[in-house]
This record gives sequence, C-alpha cells and structure tokens, in this order.
Amino acid sequence: MTHYITYSKNVFIPVTNVCRNSCAYCGFRRAPDDGEARIMSRNEVENILIQGKKAGCTEALFTFGERPEEFDSFRTRLEAFGYERIIDYVKDLSEMAVSIGLLPHTNAGIMGIRELKLLKPLNASMGLMLETVSEIEAHSNCEGKKPQLRIQTIEDAGRLKIPFTTGLLIGIGESKESRQESLEAIASIHKRYGHIQEVIIQNFLPKPNTVMADHSPAPFFEMVETVATARKILPPDVTIQVAPNLIEPHRLILAGARDLGGISPVTDDHINPEACWPTIRELENIVDSVVKSCGKNFMLKERLPVYPQYIEKGWYGSKVKNIIESLVDEDGYVSDVVDVSYTNYKRKL
Repeated sequence: MTHYITYSKNVFIPVTNVCRNSCAYCGFRRAPDDGEARIMSRNEVENILIQGKKAGCTEALFTFGERPEEFDSFRTRLEAFGYERIIDYVKDLSEMAVSIGLLPHTNAGIMGIRELKLLKPLNASMGLMLETVSEIEAHSNCEGKKPQLRIQTIEDAGRLKIPFTTGLLIGIGESKESRQESLEAIASIHKRYGHIQEVIIQNFLPKPNTVMADHSPAPFFEMVETVATARKILPPDVTIQVAPNLIEPHRLILAGARDLGGISPVTDDHINPEACWPTIRELENIVDSVVKSCGKNFMLKERLPVYPQYIEKGWYGSKVKNIIESLVDEDGYVSDVVDVSYTNYKRKL
C-alpha cells in the first residue's frame, strides 16, 4: 500500500503586516506608523499571482495582520484603495487570483460568520492557527489571541462547511498538558463539524527585535512527541502537517506527520523570511530517506489547498469549482498530466 506525503505549491501573499495583535514572538507585525508598515497594491498582488501561475503554482495563500483597520492611520491608507475593511479588499484580491487560475486560501485571523460567508465562495479552503488553548504571557494585550475567540472562528467555519487548516505553535510558553488540551479541543470540533483537513504542528523560532528574541525554541524531542500525541488524539482523516523549512521533518514523518505544507518557487515565507523553502527535489530526498528508515512505501504527492475528501464532498467555494476540476486526478490530487501553467488563463485577464 502506498502512503502519500503531500505538499502544495503556492504563492505567499502578505497583504499587510499591520496587525491589532502584538505577539511577543512575531517578527512580521509592524505598528501602523512604523516606516516598514505596508499594504500591497493590486498591481503588486497581480504580478505575484501571474508569476506563481507561470511557475505552476495552484494556491494563493493570503495572509495579513488581523483587523488592521482598527488603526486610523491604516484605515486612511486602505480607504485610498477604495475600501473600509481589509476583508473586502482581500475578497477582491481573491477574485483576481481565481481569474488567473489560482485557488485562494485565506488566513485572516479571527473572523465572524459574515466575513467567512463573504470569502467562502472564492476560497478553496481557509485557516486559522489555534496556537494554544492556554492564556500565555506571549499573548498579553492581544485581543485576537483569546482562545475562545479563535475556537469560535474555527467552529463557525465548520458550520459553513469550509475546509479548514488550524494548528499549534510549539514553544511559546504553553505546557505539555496544554498542548494535549489544544489537540483535544481541535479533535472535538472536528468530530462535530468534520471540516478540519489538517493540523499544523509548528515550532516557534525566535526572531530578532522581538520580546522573545532570547527565548529558546522547544527541543526537537518535544516536536516529535507532540506530533505523535497529535496522531493519537486527532481523528484519522485529519492530516498532520509540519514545516520543512523550519525543522528537519524525517523523524516527524515517522511520528505521524503526512504533509509538508505550502512550498513556493516564487515567494518567501514572509513570517519566517530567514528560512528558505526546500526544493521539490529536496522533499523527494526526505521521503526517500523515510522509506529507507521504515521500509514503508511512501510517495511524495502534490495536492491542492483543499484535500481530496473535501473535493469529493464539494465543500470548496462555488467560484473555484472549475479550477479544481481542471487540476485534479481521479483521486483528488494534482494531476500529473494536466497543464497548470499560466498560458491557459492568460486570456481571462
């Protein structure tokens, strides 16, 4: 029997780095009046989307600071683009992505059910990291990091049948017990709504010029332990993802991880810019090394941002149906024979 280790090929689009939260470990966030605070223009986004399509990407990952329009100075900049809310701007950027032939996956922080409904038709899937169910010092004065608010968004996505990604951030001050409680909370939500396609077990890495710059990351054995615990707690149809640009994934795959996340041939990991994406060949080498270690028949397989079981259910956004159907094989993975290049979509611009 063949076991797949999956990945997606994406472009990473950080629409803005302004965020109402100020997490102690975040090197991405900028205050609205900081000289490095920015919001991407439509032209900037379009250029990246076209580059991604030309490079054979299938996913447009939209990520940005949570509710930046709460700051007057940012709202003024956003209004100059013709919008009062960032979510409305991202909706239009998602439409652009679809017109070019890429599948949006939006990670917007906490959202209400109206915001989820607004984005659902244009998204193949969506996401929000739970991070932890514990109240921790690193989240002090972060309105959007209150665990119950994040759980509410994840549950609302389930009510709307949105294929969803969530996960834990390991080493930010949570305990071993709270990791287990976080996994149990995710498992409970999935058992009610059935929409959580993957759970990321991500290791914290300290960033310069942050409050936690001198904070030590979690030891590697704790990552292995957490992946193994996740595999025991989570239902079998929920895939465990790890980030191969942040940690060597060989032992994590042996512990139960089966997905290596989004890999971009075009854009950086803007949250962890110091960590380069591995190449597809490097991913293949990782999988080969796992096969040699355990003797099981693992194979690297490209997927879309929506997992095969949700393609079969038709839970993805209504406006991305044609793109999905044009890309997948009979098992719901990216077809080896279909042309995903930009030329098929150039006429739509």
